Amino acid sequence: MAGYQPGILSHHSHLGAPGSVDQLCWECHWSSALPTTSFYPSAGSMLQEILAFILTTSGWVLVSSTLPTDYWKVSSLDGTVITTATYWSNLWKACVTDSTGVSNCKDFPSLLALDGYIQACRGLMIAAVCLGFFGTIFALVGMKCTKIGGTDKNKARIACFAGVNFILSGLCSLSACSLYAHRITSEFFDPMYMAQKYELGAALFIGWAGSILCILGGSMLCFSITDSFSKSHSQANYIYKGAASHSHISSYPRGQVKSVNQKPPPDYSNSSRVQHFDKNAYV
Repeated sequence: MAGYQPGILSHHSHLGAPGSVDQLCWECHWSSALPTTSFYPSAGSMLQEILAFILTTSGWVLVSSTLPTDYWKVSSLDGTVITTATYWSNLWKACVTDSTGVSNCKDFPSLLALDGYIQACRGLMIAAVCLGFFGTIFALVGMKCTKIGGTDKNKARIACFAGVNFILSGLCSLSACSLYAHRITSEFFDPMYMAQKYELGAALFIGWAGSILCILGGSMLCFSITDSFSKSHSQANYIYKGAASHSHISSYPRGQVKSVNQKPPPDYSNSSRVQHFDKNAYV
């Protein structure tokens, strides 16, 4: 009893040996402070971006192939047995094909002498092709499955910018095809229009399909930024909670960490000593 000093424990004796209650409690505090959610790009978001990239690239290819396609509008003169001639036109020339398959084409002579809707359609289609080209490059940089572009937040911004480019590309192509189709239908159903009447060609339907694919894929790329920013916000919350838990643990020195199952030291007060000597007084 002479050399015993209650309440004074050394650093190594209090922390306990590996596997002891004190060591397990220390590890439990640290494990509760660590996040349990993985912040690597999820497979769902990567598949969403890959699907969006496939849709937008396919739409851009369709829009690009629409620009030089021949049959924007078509008309035919039918004979008693066979078709005698087929008239068709696009943004660059007007042609006629006879029953033998021989075509005679005439390019539009002057840019300034063209109708206004043809000039507008040319500008919109060229803008759609250019926007889709830059959107493809930005999408390759901003996708999570690629190794370029910086952090996930920067890649999400680049992917969103690529989605905006694809949406604008789809809107430009959709406007050009719709404007051209509106001119064809207005002339076809006008009873006072006495010139050659045309019908909708295959190029317009290809352009509409490509525009829809670009808009759908671009919207998916834009929505992918919300997933990335929500994950970064969750990661910041986990880091804050972990830091708060670490500061709570480190408020006690390592040699004085409180153990959950530690029994309080015995109380050697003056009253207990007096009672002990009183019993020995009768011996």
